[in-house]
Amino acid sequence: MNRVERIRATLQQAFTPDHLAVHDDSHRHAGHAGAASGKGHFRVEIVSAAFAGLRPLQRHRAVYAALDALMQTDIHALSISAHTPEERAAQRT
Repeated sequence: MNRVERIRATLQQAFTPDHLAVHDDSHRHAGHAGAASGKGHFRVEIVSAAFAGLRPLQRHRAVYAALDALMQTDIHALSISAHTPEERAAQRT
């Protein structure tokens, strides 16, 4: 299982999302100090009812908490877009 698959599986288990996309942007950061460590740069788009009632900072903290073990071994930088299904539906109209 590669890093994207591990991130995806971890978030799937933690949040049972309606939508989940994990993008590996590590190639955009070649030569960056974080890239030298072997850890990657990732972008996560996640839509889950689990975020209802949470402010954006709380949502990000929840995602970071779920990925804590991978933050130690595989992830150098993480960009997060976290919404509820209702918020995502409103964005599409």
